[in-house]
Amino acid sequence: MMNKNKSKLDRKKRYLQVALNNTLEEARSIIEQLPPDNRILIEAGTPLIKQYGEKGIRKIAYWWSEKLYGRFTINPRFALSSLSHPLQLQNEITEIPYIIADLKTMDRGSTEVEMAARAGASAAVALGNAPIETLNAFIDACQSLGVDAMVDMMNVEFPLTVLRALKKTPPVVILHRGVDEERINKQKMLPLHEIRRIKGNYDVLIAVAGGDTLREAQSVIFNDADIVVVWKSVFQSTEETASLVEGFLKVIK
Repeated sequence: MMNKNKSKLDRKKRYLQVALNNTLEEARSIIEQLPPDNRILIEAGTPLIKQYGEKGIRKIAYWWSEKLYGRFTINPRFALSSLSHPLQLQNEITEIPYIIADLKTMDRGSTEVEMAARAGASAAVALGNAPIETLNAFIDACQSLGVDAMVDMMNVEFPLTVLRALKKTPPVVILHRGVDEERINKQKMLPLHEIRRIKGNYDVLIAVAGGDTLREAQSVIFNDADIVVVWKSVFQSTEETASLVEGFLKVIK
């Protein structure tokens, strides 16, 4: 089944998604240590967004843009609501940082997408357990505002059932072993078996979250995922942050 709702990500690449779940101060320190590699996707994690709101997303977009391009570039949708001559600026923008707003939307799909777009996000995340009506509104709003819709299938037993119920397929599906699941249930495995099931039916990108070791990252890529999501390795900035991220980038080539 073809998917016309395509992601802005290059389908020939594999990506490392770095989730920033701590404070803005830690986020800035971590970003400063990251290699300027456009295979790195920066996630404004749910705890960070709950603490800082749109400001948190915007700050992360600013810092990552400066690191990647040596200057601040703005998502055109953010420019439309924030600058006096948006159309002129929109025509000049050729590169924008890829920032994911992990909203974990369960209701008010379009409203939360508008917030993420206004803050400069390139993608937003809704939970696959949300009502189908919310997911449809979320995906429609993402498509309208030029934001990639990501649907997180954490605690969804049959992701294909959710995808088949949707009016439009999201560009990205996230397969996710939750933090509490991993901590309390040591037998809980990453849902890698779902990758081929989904890709056999839908032309989407697959992100896998919940594995933070190089071995797990290798397994994720071996099973044909497109995005490896890490957070524990970069929860706090340390002297090893840069080398850890470089190690993950080598694994996902």
